Amino acid sequence: MRIGVLCSGGDSPGMNAAIRGAVLRGVDVHGFEMIGFIDGWRGFHDGEFVQLDRPTVRGLSPLGGVFIGTSRVPPWEAPVTEEALDSLRDKMASYGLDGLMLIGGNGTQTVSSIISDAGINVVGLPKTIDNDLAGTDYTFGFDTAVSIAAEAIDRLRTTGDSHRRCMVLEVMGRDAGWIALHAGMAGGAQAMLLPEFPESLEQVCEWVANVRDRGRSALIVVAEGFKLEGDDEAVTREGLDGFGRPRLGGVAEMLAPLIEQRTGIETRATVLGHVQRGGSPTAFDRVLATRSGIAAADAVLAGDWGKMAGLHGDRIELVPFSDAVGKLKTVPEARYAEVRLNFG
Repeated sequence: MRIGVLCSGGDSPGMNAAIRGAVLRGVDVHGFEMIGFIDGWRGFHDGEFVQLDRPTVRGLSPLGGVFIGTSRVPPWEAPVTEEALDSLRDKMASYGLDGLMLIGGNGTQTVSSIISDAGINVVGLPKTIDNDLAGTDYTFGFDTAVSIAAEAIDRLRTTGDSHRRCMVLEVMGRDAGWIALHAGMAGGAQAMLLPEFPESLEQVCEWVANVRDRGRSALIVVAEGFKLEGDDEAVTREGLDGFGRPRLGGVAEMLAPLIEQRTGIETRATVLGHVQRGGSPTAFDRVLATRSGIAAADAVLAGDWGKMAGLHGDRIELVPFSDAVGKLKTVPEARYAEVRLNFG
C-alpha cells in the first residue's frame, strides 16, 4: 500500500513527531510505502515529494516546525467542483497512491471531509495551536503554545512589577480563547480576555485599578480575536490570510493606551505572535502527535478511512469527519466563569 502524507495550514509544534509516528508504524510495522509532499498541496500539484522511511524521520520528535514543509496553498480553486475532485483522483493515481494522511486544523480537516465524501481514501491528524478543532480534547501544538505564552507571562510579570506597570500580552487563537485561558491561568494573570466573551472597557479598567489598589501590577492576557463589548469586529491588520480571512492582531496595542488613559496606570502591550509556533514541542505534544500518527497508520491498515485521530480522555479514537469539521470548539461559558471569579 502506498500512502501520501501532506501537511497544510500553519505550522504547529509536534507535526514532525506525528509524521515520525505514522512512518515508523506504517512502513516498519505494516509494510506501507509512504511519501511526503513538499510544502503541502503545492508539492502535490507540482509533483514534489520525498520518500518517507525510518532514516528520513530519524530524530524528528524534538524538532519544531515541519521538515517537509507546509503551506496555505489550496487543493483546488474555490468552489470545489466535480472536475476538481476528478483532477485530484487523477493526481493520486499518477503517484500510485492508495490514500492520504492529511495533517492540519479546521481548514485541512474540512478538505479531508470533502474528499472523503467523494470516495477518496483519507485519514486526518488534527494539529493546531488554537485547540479549536472539534472531535478531539486537545490538538498537538496547543500545549507548546500555552507553555511559551506562560513563560512570556512570567517574564512580563517581573518587568511590570519593577515599574508598577500594567502589562497586556496578546496571544493567538483567532475565534477561540483556549491559549489565552490556559496560559493566563498558568501564569496567574489578573484577567483573560477571550473572543467568546466580550467585556466592556470599563470592566477591564476596573480589574486593573483593583489590582493596583491591592499593591500589585496587573497583567492581562488577551486573545487576538477579542472584541470589546459593543464592537462588531475584532481588531485586524492589513490584508487577508491564506484562507481569505482578515488578519487578526493588534488588540493589545489598541487596549493598552485606553487602559492607561482611563486608569492613569502606565500600560505596555506585547504581541507574542509567531513565537508561539516556534521551537521544540513539549513532551505532551510529542507524545500526542506520535500516538496520533500511530493511530492513523493503524486506521489505514484496517481500511478505516474517512476519520480523524482524536484524543478522548487518555485514548486516541477515530472520529468521523462529520463530528469534527464545521464545529468550532470554543471555550464554554462554565470554563470562563471559573476563572472570571478570580479576575482583579
